[in-house]
Amino acid sequence: MSLLSDLINLNLSETTDKIIAEYIWIGGSGMDLRSKARTIKGPITDVSQLPKWNYDGSSTGQAPGEDSEVILYPQAIFKDPFRKGNNILVMCDCYTPQGDPIPTNKRYQAAKIFQDPAVADEEPWYGIEQEYTLLQKEVKWPLGWPVGGFPGPQGPYYCSAGADKSFGRDIVDAHYKACLYAGINISGINGEVMPGQWEFQVGPSVGITAGDQVWVARYILERITEIAGVVLTFDPKPIPGDWNGAGAHTNYSTKSTRKDGGFELIKIAIGKLELKHKKHIAAYGEGNERRLTGRHETADINTFSWGVANRGASVRVGRETEKDGKGYFEDRRPASNMDPYVVTSMIAETTILFFSECGGSHSLCGGI
Repeated sequence: MSLLSDLINLNLSETTDKIIAEYIWIGGSGMDLRSKARTIKGPITDVSQLPKWNYDGSSTGQAPGEDSEVILYPQAIFKDPFRKGNNILVMCDCYTPQGDPIPTNKRYQAAKIFQDPAVADEEPWYGIEQEYTLLQKEVKWPLGWPVGGFPGPQGPYYCSAGADKSFGRDIVDAHYKACLYAGINISGINGEVMPGQWEFQVGPSVGITAGDQVWVARYILERITEIAGVVLTFDPKPIPGDWNGAGAHTNYSTKSTRKDGGFELIKIAIGKLELKHKKHIAAYGEGNERRLTGRHETADINTFSWGVANRGASVRVGRETEKDGKGYFEDRRPASNMDPYVVTSMIAETTILFFSECGGSHSLCGGI
């Protein structure tokens, strides 16, 4: 094993200018991350230096067998924390050979929204709180839970320390450092309310960068749990009953809401979100109805609400934002398995570009 470890950790830059580029993409389910590696002459300093590639879309549920080629377009690069050196991770999106985005390519439409001059001018910032649950591999039961049984009730586990309360910290810390190494703007971690559940935060990130960074952070976490022999799930309600679900709370601000008087514009933006509530809920993750019950720090899925410092509301405004009269707000509706490209771009589209639905006559149709 020592020799194998030595070989895995070889420093390629000592003998060659070639590097390994791990191309990452999202598979047909919308949550399955796929990747494969290729050798490229390095170093690579910009995504434009990378060639397009292809894969068998019939094996990922994204193309028929008789016409299975899907083309990978490199979109963002990160340092590879597994191979280290000059090696890189490459976030890609997917196209037909004719150059059309395939149906599961959610990045393409998100990029169009973020490239809209009105959106770009507002410099939308995002901070995404990604919750997830670690499961024992053989039984698919949360890490630290007795097999076939339950731990003590929730209360001691949130932000906890101790062998009887905190489960999987080595995985979480490894992921934290690996993301920082990769160049992801990961801003923190914490243990969550349900034992075996954790959260990492990405941001502030601007526009499409938020989606790229969350997806690559998810990929790195998948790789680390693979090494640890632990199963990762983004199910929004992995354990039914009196246990917290898992969300991806999305904090959001614009250039206008960050200026003096921004709180009044935040209220207008929240009003627009209320008008589009059903559309957002439909796009905020599969199985979210099991999580958004009005209990366990959630609002009911069918009712839109907002409040200052209210974690039982659809949208929460922080006390600091209220006090300063400017800042950001938190959309608490997205599930842990949401697509960050979809959620971030939809929030920008609704709050910045949505004017016409009420003909401009409603007080909430003012721009931010």
